[in-house]
Amino acid sequence: MDLTAVAKPCSFGDKGTSDVVLRLRNSEGRPEWFYSHSSVLVSKSGFFADRLSNPGSGSCIEIHCSDSTYDHHVNLLRLLYLPTNSLLDSLDSVQSALGVLPLAIAFRCENITNCCIQYLEAVPWEDKEEEQIVKEVLKLGPVAMPILARIQPVDLSATKSVFISAVRFATSIGGSCPPFGDELKTSAQEQVEFMLGGDEDTPLVTADDEVKSVVKSGLSQVCSLFENELSSFLLVPDITAETAETRILQCLLDVEWMCNILPKMDLMKDFVCSWGEMSRKILEIVEDKKLDNAMWVLKVKLIEVTGKVLEAVGYGNVILPAPCRVQLLKTWLPYIRKIKPLLDAKADEDTDFPYKMDEDLCQSIEGAIVSLVLALPSNDQADILSDWMKTEQLKYPDLSEAFEVWCYRTKSAKRRLMEGLDRVGNTTISL
Repeated sequence: MDLTAVAKPCSFGDKGTSDVVLRLRNSEGRPEWFYSHSSVLVSKSGFFADRLSNPGSGSCIEIHCSDSTYDHHVNLLRLLYLPTNSLLDSLDSVQSALGVLPLAIAFRCENITNCCIQYLEAVPWEDKEEEQIVKEVLKLGPVAMPILARIQPVDLSATKSVFISAVRFATSIGGSCPPFGDELKTSAQEQVEFMLGGDEDTPLVTADDEVKSVVKSGLSQVCSLFENELSSFLLVPDITAETAETRILQCLLDVEWMCNILPKMDLMKDFVCSWGEMSRKILEIVEDKKLDNAMWVLKVKLIEVTGKVLEAVGYGNVILPAPCRVQLLKTWLPYIRKIKPLLDAKADEDTDFPYKMDEDLCQSIEGAIVSLVLALPSNDQADILSDWMKTEQLKYPDLSEAFEVWCYRTKSAKRRLMEGLDRVGNTTISL
């Protein structure tokens, strides 16, 4: 076969000008003949160039393929006849490009391979397609790796930049972005939580000083917004207005979100201190007579956030000086003691009343308070336990366990003191 002859214009399947027949045979042995041209095959495919350069190759080449790849083989043969600048436009789906690509690599069709890679790298993928693409590309090796550019790991500086931007958006640093500010903020918060998952780069990002500084600024921002909204609430003519209540609750939810993510960054102490600083002001407003029968959802949410603070301090995850721990207890214990029976009474009156302290919340708060009390100096324990026994609400939180331990410790301490004095006296006499 003369491969040096000047190529004439020809089309795929043109029997009159064909000098090579390609026979596709599938797994069932069903053959199909395709009339082709050596000038096209040699110029477009390294595989066919090698086969046709062999003097004994003949004018018929048999290609084995499976049923699943049969159509892709035919598509590849058709693509061989297209001009290079038309190849990219001829690809019309992820599935077709993904089917042709491994064949183009196997038959060493450089132009078709490059176009398939370019197409797959640029077009959108469905979730199922992405899984399939990743699987196929990993089989094909380095030549196809550019396709996966969109899902390659980014460097640490890029991750840090995205994380900082998400935190700024999630905490409204710089102001909200109407008209979709709340929706975008919620989305940013979800992404920050996702980025704080178990990725190996997470500790490197969260330990960065700039990241911590931005997160602390975000904490300050959300706490300030909550305080301001709450402070202005009593000035609203109609305190039952849903708009005002919704704004306050949203601000508190942002505060709770910070409470949830800061432990993952070893910044829970900052939240505890911020919560402690604004606790008195919060309670002054929430306990105003105007709100005696309003804002139940806010009151329950305050208890939930405070419960997380009490757990962090009570179980030693956040270390505070004893006076700060005492202040935290004396600030919130009376309110918890007061609000629990009120919520229970409302639930008894109305079985559909949705705002309750569920059993898990009650137990976690009670356990944290007991642990917190038992870690205080003895005199502070005595003050808190004495105040507890003077109230009518002994059932919740139940500090009887703390009282029993305090009594035991007091007796033991007195006994140790007497034994110490006896030893000192005996030593004096022996001298």
